Amino acid sequence: MPTPAEVKKALIAAGFEVFRTRGDVVHVAERARENLIMDSGVRVHAGEVAVGLVLRAQRSDFPQDPDDAMFERARGLGVAARERGYHEVGTQITRLPDPSDEERTLDSWFEVSFEKRVAGLDEAMAEVGFALSLEKAASRS
Repeated sequence: MPTPAEVKKALIAAGFEVFRTRGDVVHVAERARENLIMDSGVRVHAGEVAVGLVLRAQRSDFPQDPDDAMFERARGLGVAARERGYHEVGTQITRLPDPSDEERTLDSWFEVSFEKRVAGLDEAMAEVGFALSLEKAASRS
């Protein structure tokens, strides 16, 4: 069972960038958005050696959809992951508050989390590459 430090070392050696480590979970830096803030929807769990990913639909993109439809949009992005052995492990709604008024919500993300246990770090690195190739947010088109 690898430690988080060993997972970080393997990710860096494989050419990935580490975003942060929280406990035994190493978050992979996914992309720089317009304001250069890094995003992370892909993680590697040390110890149990599993790769997780989070897919989402944003309320601002689908303002008329009910909550169940929002989660289904996010799940729809996970077809290739499920075919590869990932399974759904949870859902959540993440509220994005207005930085100048905590009571006001700018947007909400309807997130579906998937995970796949792997045999070791080599397989985990292959799965990180796969997970990074997936579209993480449902689009209007």
